[in-house]
Amino acid sequence: MTLASCALWSLCTLAAAETTPPATPVAPAAVAVAAGPARSEGEPVVNPPAPKPTRPSGLPVAEAPRYAIVCQKVFTASMTDEVVHNAVILVKDGRIEKVGRQSEVAIPAGYQVIDAKSLWAVPGLVDCHDHVGGGLQDLNDGVYLSNPGLDSLNTIDPENANVRNALAGGVTTVLVIPGSGNNMSGFGTIIKTWGRTLDEVLVRSPGSLKIAQSGNPERYWYGIGRSFMNWNTRDTLQRARDYHHAMTAFEQGRGPKPDFNPYFEKFRGLLDREFPVTVHTQIYQVVAETIQMLNDEMKLWTVLDHSEFDACELGAETGKRDMYVIVGPRSIHYDRRDREIVGLCAEWLRTGSDIDKIGVNTDAPVQPQEALSMQATYAVRFGLPRDRGIPALTRVPALALGIYDRVGSIEAGKDADLGLWTGDPVDPASACLVTLVNGRVAYDAKTMGRRF
Repeated sequence: MTLASCALWSLCTLAAAETTPPATPVAPAAVAVAAGPARSEGEPVVNPPAPKPTRPSGLPVAEAPRYAIVCQKVFTASMTDEVVHNAVILVKDGRIEKVGRQSEVAIPAGYQVIDAKSLWAVPGLVDCHDHVGGGLQDLNDGVYLSNPGLDSLNTIDPENANVRNALAGGVTTVLVIPGSGNNMSGFGTIIKTWGRTLDEVLVRSPGSLKIAQSGNPERYWYGIGRSFMNWNTRDTLQRARDYHHAMTAFEQGRGPKPDFNPYFEKFRGLLDREFPVTVHTQIYQVVAETIQMLNDEMKLWTVLDHSEFDACELGAETGKRDMYVIVGPRSIHYDRRDREIVGLCAEWLRTGSDIDKIGVNTDAPVQPQEALSMQATYAVRFGLPRDRGIPALTRVPALALGIYDRVGSIEAGKDADLGLWTGDPVDPASACLVTLVNGRVAYDAKTMGRRF
């Protein structure tokens, strides 16, 4: 097996000159618009828990337009993978009001009709691993090996060019995380890719705690080994757990009030499994340590990120723990034992990982944020079943981050985040022509310029 086909596919994607969109999005011109129980110690942890509600959209309801999107096909990415042909999507107050066949859904008066009869409607794509939603110069603080005091919330730049380009690839939600220069790099922030202010784009903060267990942190200052890194990570988490237990005992009237510790305060949500730890982890030995330490021992809501090289041999372990495996930016692995190139997503599936818990990421800017769909293209080209491509871009990462109550599918009541594509996003010949975020047209290739 060679990389030739993969390389040729990537060349099929066209890019055009970047054009800055207007401050206030307008109705799309790319399509016609007309009036109209307790666990025992050592027991594997099942991930993740039922998510708590995320922050409501910052979009004022009174400003949200009403649309009736008439399209060829809707890939809902619901838990049943329903596909609706000859469909209508009603959008009201920034949310999806109804999805159904044209013959079954009446378009209410006052709705703008978006004629997209030749296009597919696909949920807004979700990326679990992004560094471009804020300032790239603020990704790392190398003073301490464990540095959870860093928070990407303070770096978010809603209107930077990289985020705008993400819209051209149908990407509507990203987890912006610190870099991997430290074992414990800081807290991430989940944002939408359209909005003028932090309040408008914010989905959840903290979005996750970022931990890096190998690779980049080994270059910290004079260089350190994995044994010390693992000790240091575990020690930090244990001290945070002790603080959380003491503070909880005080709040419940079972003990004295401990001194407030700003270093450990944000860990309380992590230890209560209100948000996950997303882990820069790869190769067999390191991912095995991630599973043992963070998931089994510390009982954290653990999401594997990168998940590359021979780590894919651990599918049976992630499968029995219901863990989410997010693969990228590498999509393939050269197996020196069998002397063949294998697709990482396909190998995770083959070795026992749950087919509904395998997703992809870009690690933007390692891969451009707008090229997230191409990560699914590579995964399918190298063995992931074709019908798993869109879920790997939408439902799976949304579930992994605990935000599927809002995004990751086209279903009534969810945020109206979706892209109108010329075909299957997994096909590199397809393009996203219009992207809606919170029920607003955030990208229109015709009026704003084709950017991907």
